[in-house]
Amino acid sequence: MNPIHILVVDDEEDIRMLLQYNLQKEGYQVDTVADGMACMEFIQKQKPTLILLDVMMPVLDGIEVCERIKADEQFQDIIICFLTARNEDYSQIAGLDAGADDYIAKPIKTKVLLSRIQAMLRRSKLNKPIVAPTQHNFHINREKYLIEKDGVELQLPRKEFELLALLASRPNFVFKREQILEKVWGTDIIVGDRTIDVHIRKIREKIGDNYISTIKGIGYKFNA
Repeated sequence: MNPIHILVVDDEEDIRMLLQYNLQKEGYQVDTVADGMACMEFIQKQKPTLILLDVMMPVLDGIEVCERIKADEQFQDIIICFLTARNEDYSQIAGLDAGADDYIAKPIKTKVLLSRIQAMLRRSKLNKPIVAPTQHNFHINREKYLIEKDGVELQLPRKEFELLALLASRPNFVFKREQILEKVWGTDIIVGDRTIDVHIRKIREKIGDNYISTIKGIGYKFNA
């Protein structure tokens, strides 16, 4: 059996059944639940590799579910992809702000879904266990998604961590927006410039404003 375990969380039974059928055809291990509370109960018993999470659900919506998962250290490495009928910037930004790795708009096209899942899995495998020293008394542990700053441990959601680790890997080097999108989100994912801005803002809220500089019209750099 494929070791990749996917949990589908959606209040529409037809969507759950369709996704489960198509994913199982590809060899994935798949379980489904109908709402956010059931999702939280499920992961306490079994920890999936990836969660396909509907945004609009009764009982507990997808945004809150994502925030709860990413706030719990034992579940922070679970990949989360939102399923949403909304295409508005607000919904997309809210999902990424909550710590999601990606989002897919409904109606879901099977080929697109499979491609996005493969891209997310590939990106997660790139994070090999290394401890990278940086300036400003930073230490970045890619295995634990842990940052030590001035002796204090900080845990960031996956994309925030990957973005900070990228910038800190080359202090004073200006990463262009296109480079950041390619290295952090991959070429298979279509995201806008505002996605980067949201993540930079969240990182600054956690580590302070002095470490990352905005180079207007170009990108960002980590200050040595």
